[in-house]
Amino acid sequence: MSSATLPAAANKPSGLAIWIQAIRPATLPAAVAPVVLGAAAAQADGVFSWVPVVAALVGALLIQIGTNLANDYFDFKKGADTAERLGPIRVTQRGWIAPKDVARATIVTFLLALAMGVYLMVHGGLPILALGIVSILCGVLYTGGPAPLAYVGLGDIFVLVFFGPVAVCGTYYVQCQTLSWNSFWISLPIGLLTTAILVVNNLRDRKTDAVAGKKTWAVRFGERFTRGEYLFLVGLAYVLPLVMVALNKAPMGWLLPLLSAPLASRRIGQVFRTDGAALNPLLGATAQLGLIYSALFAVGVNL
Repeated sequence: MSSATLPAAANKPSGLAIWIQAIRPATLPAAVAPVVLGAAAAQADGVFSWVPVVAALVGALLIQIGTNLANDYFDFKKGADTAERLGPIRVTQRGWIAPKDVARATIVTFLLALAMGVYLMVHGGLPILALGIVSILCGVLYTGGPAPLAYVGLGDIFVLVFFGPVAVCGTYYVQCQTLSWNSFWISLPIGLLTTAILVVNNLRDRKTDAVAGKKTWAVRFGERFTRGEYLFLVGLAYVLPLVMVALNKAPMGWLLPLLSAPLASRRIGQVFRTDGAALNPLLGATAQLGLIYSALFAVGVNL
């Protein structure tokens, strides 16, 4: 049993509204953006195909939702979500949904994602199914299991890899059964920007995570490092296209995402000026930045 206790369900929303809260809609752009870029990379190479792209998008959303539900369940069980939580509402911790029901919803969501992976196997073969299974396992092990990735300081690496190269290159592969260096380089900036969302989360929760034994980088290296990490991740996402164009490894269209640089600058400033629960709006704001960047990049790679 968790050290956290179920609080009174005061001001409890009704029905569907609770489950919408549980899936955390503000995080879903992080699942959409890599698929958009993988589709754009395929379009640039003349191998775009609607059906596998839509299936990949549905699968990515299901894995993101399943991971969110798993986090809600496991963080509560491990005592990371308590009454002192500063972040957005967690339905298990609030007592709005019983832990067993969140666990069941997690299983159902991941089974649907697996079914989508089986369908995608028709287009991409066994490598795509294997990739889907690994993604689901990592979604569970992010906060579950004896050594959860998020609890041992591997969360940043997980997000960078799976929301960058794995998601973008996987979307590209399912359309043409091959990989390209362009799809890899395109994947890195969105991986960096998605990791920046996690950095905001860990910066906000560093004190309660330390108490719960959740050794994120924010807990290990402190507040100053974490704000610097956000600056590094967002800044590098804008430097990479510049470097690729400067080295004649990419066309000028790759510079189009730089139109969002003023927005990125505002987000960096807000992270450096904000702390605690006031960081909550920056989770969705950083996710939106990633989606805008990806939309611009998707257009740019096809110019």
